[in-house]
Amino acid sequence: MKARLHYLYQKFLVNRAVVLMYHRIATPESDIWDIAVSPSNFEQQLTFLKRHFNVIPLSELAEVVARKKIKRKTVSITFDDGYVDNYVTAKPLLEKYGLPATFFIASGNIGQETPFWWDELEQLILFAEMLPQVFSLPFYENGGKTDLKEESFLSPELRLKHTTWKACEVEPPTLRAHLYYSLWQQLKPLPYQEQQARMKLIREWAGHVVTHPELKSMSVDQLKNLGSNLLEIGTHTVTHPALAFHDVAFQKQEIFENRKCLQEITGQEANLIAYPYGNYNEDTLNSVASLNFKAAFTTEERPINKQAHQYRLGRYQVKNLPFHESSSIFNQW
Repeated sequence: MKARLHYLYQKFLVNRAVVLMYHRIATPESDIWDIAVSPSNFEQQLTFLKRHFNVIPLSELAEVVARKKIKRKTVSITFDDGYVDNYVTAKPLLEKYGLPATFFIASGNIGQETPFWWDELEQLILFAEMLPQVFSLPFYENGGKTDLKEESFLSPELRLKHTTWKACEVEPPTLRAHLYYSLWQQLKPLPYQEQQARMKLIREWAGHVVTHPELKSMSVDQLKNLGSNLLEIGTHTVTHPALAFHDVAFQKQEIFENRKCLQEITGQEANLIAYPYGNYNEDTLNSVASLNFKAAFTTEERPINKQAHQYRLGRYQVKNLPFHESSSIFNQW
């Protein structure tokens, strides 16, 4: 991580700012979307940031962007979704080093026992010890089916392939992985109710219930206690939809109700927003403008300069990399 941050400094941080994006601080068995950073690596990253960068609250960065007075070596830290490890693990470490951060919370999952649909789908398809050999449900690829063959049983070799697979970088390596990725693509653009209806059918087909407490979101009390002078709360919609697939009324309601809920729980304004999946369109930009958000953040990897669009501000996803990794890996940022 040290080499990666040095690269950011050399290439970007001259009158530019960088926003870092985290999701989970944990060491899960699998991390197919590359969104988890181990607690030890996270602490090393915080140590380096504190020593070499000017880490400021995201709300302050939004004001700096509006005034077009960005200073060099400026960094802000963000978290998406609201996983419980943000409260249990990330919060104490941020407080230990006195570093501010903003947590973008999908409020619909707060206080729920069930994980986000993509986490449940991953556990059901990739890690169930035994599955029916044939997957065939009415909504699946125009009524088609997938024969898992010998992969209906989760062998140690199959488990290893799944635990090391990175879906953003590598094609699905197994029949189960192909099935997972196909279902993920189908479910992502759907509204929440339809996602849940299809997940119910998948759950019944698999014959399993996912019980992984570490995949839960924060409780209401944890969210209430998260916000402080150091830690801010941001808007991330109610049900985490891919906004661009929905009409403007749907988008505006998801954003408005999320902010309202977060403000009622935490007492904070929640006037910054991050788009779920980084997905947005012109209707999204118009919606956040009409709701008077101070700034909006994407997942597009680019620094923030004086010319940056107020509602299309870039962020860099932080990977689970220790200090000793070669700088060539970090140059992909």
